Amino acid sequence: MIRVLIADDSILFRRVMAEVLSALPDVEVVGQASNGRIAVQKVRELQPDLLTLDMEMPEMDGLAVLDALKASGTAPAVIVVSALTLQGGRLTMQALQKGAFDFITKPDTASAGESRAQLSADLAPRIKTLSLRLGVRNILRGTVPAVTSAQVAAQSSASRGVATLDGIGERMARLAGSSKPEFILVGVSTGGPNALAVLLPALPATLGIPVFIVQHMPPIFTQSLAENLDGKCALHVCEAVDGTTVLPGTIYIAPGGRHMRLAAGPGNTKVIQITDDPMENNCRPSVDYLFRSAANHFPGKGMAVILTGMGSDGTVGLRLLKRHGCHIIAQDEATCVVYGMPKAAVDAGVVDLVLPLEAIADRMVSAVMGHAP
Repeated sequence: MIRVLIADDSILFRRVMAEVLSALPDVEVVGQASNGRIAVQKVRELQPDLLTLDMEMPEMDGLAVLDALKASGTAPAVIVVSALTLQGGRLTMQALQKGAFDFITKPDTASAGESRAQLSADLAPRIKTLSLRLGVRNILRGTVPAVTSAQVAAQSSASRGVATLDGIGERMARLAGSSKPEFILVGVSTGGPNALAVLLPALPATLGIPVFIVQHMPPIFTQSLAENLDGKCALHVCEAVDGTTVLPGTIYIAPGGRHMRLAAGPGNTKVIQITDDPMENNCRPSVDYLFRSAANHFPGKGMAVILTGMGSDGTVGLRLLKRHGCHIIAQDEATCVVYGMPKAAVDAGVVDLVLPLEAIADRMVSAVMGHAP
């Protein structure tokens, strides 16, 4: 059972959130708070597993709440509930940097029924993922029975795609011996802003090739993400714009709520196209959408990285890239916030190397520079 505390200054929104959360399986709403100060107090009293946190509240805003919880040592998982505005996006980026688990946006729909449906669709997978994390934590703490040998065997069988010691040498040699990539593709979701804040600043200004990123985010938020990362990176980071001729040494982030794909331009150039095509894997932007375009228009020319995130978006595109000899790196489970997207790719057998987040940039640079990994 996941015990949830709701913090929001709107009594109407708290009521709607309570109804939506209570309707989800294995969820108990244990309390509500109308401002940040009360939220901090109730976290200490009730010890919830999850806090849903409005960012703009009286007395203490969401950022101050996160600071207070960290200082007190009583920090539940936090899902930020943000306004779909530029200011909301900036506050959310800061909240994720302060340790929030994930975020959703407040519905902007025509009816109460649609708002409830959107909140349920947004919250359900995040709470399911959080429940799995709590289960693992309890196992590690010895508060639930250890897994049986049969379960271990099943898990081992399900993880045959993981890079083993026997296969790593061969895969590394294959990566070192391949042609240098002309671009790098990155797919990421839950935990992405913090993962990108580790990965991208480690890339040098001399990288010399473009990087294309799909981060699952709504409109406006990717602009805040790009601005935040641009101030930390040697390479220029920007939100991608339709019709842009790709420049080397630039990091392009797919705009929230829209797909990004690569196409061939005049004179061997690459052009970014931004579309409103239907969602894929319930996502727009979709990692598969970007990866597929690269495989179709520039076979064997790129390198792909799949990072932390829920679900399996990216795996189908990685299969296409792999058929043309693209080399693929997946983030390891230990450094993922959610080991979903990388695990799906590993289980599909399309990953060459599984690495901790902190080691991925060096491997990317080695491939681009033509050095042995």
